[in-house]
Amino acid sequence: MSTSMPARPLRLVAVTLAVVAAVGGCGDLHAQDSPPGAAAPAPSGASSPGSPGASPYVEPGAGDGAPHYDENNAYRREGDMAPAHAKDAEREAARVRPVVERLWEQRKWDPAAVRTALLRLGYEEERVTQDGKRLGGTLTVTTMSPRWEGDGYVTPEGTRIAVRVHDDACVSGFVQKSNAEVRVNGPYPETGCFEPPYGH
Repeated sequence: MSTSMPARPLRLVAVTLAVVAAVGGCGDLHAQDSPPGAAAPAPSGASSPGSPGASPYVEPGAGDGAPHYDENNAYRREGDMAPAHAKDAEREAARVRPVVERLWEQRKWDPAAVRTALLRLGYEEERVTQDGKRLGGTLTVTTMSPRWEGDGYVTPEGTRIAVRVHDDACVSGFVQKSNAEVRVNGPYPETGCFEPPYGH
């Protein structure tokens, strides 16, 4: 009879007990540098009861789930339009859109050409005091917004337009080398009819 037979089951039992002790461990788990008796860290939001996978700091309906999303992006939220004013703005957009599309097809997207074409529709340029008080007119034509590229800001070739139809209703758009767009929107808190850039 071989004497190695009983040693193998004993070794297997010893290894099994060692694994159970390592995995099951006695007592509380502590962070490596925590002194004995220190409180265990709070469970993460992903495992807290009642909100599986959600951070306790996320606002309901937040676009990207970041804390304070709504507060941080309030400047990018356009105002509400009265239904009748929205219809008026849609009618003006229908007048502006073919002009902008024609300019794009003709490869004319500089502010002077765009301004001249839109003034022919009967709009008057909006006049505003330095403190933002409107004096009259409804049309604003300006260069594209600068954007960060490489080591600094670059202003792309093209033109932005806005027509203030009512205090709460605008037609806005742009024409540039790659594309053109005309849409209806409510005014923004800080930039009027123009959509503000990101990175406020």
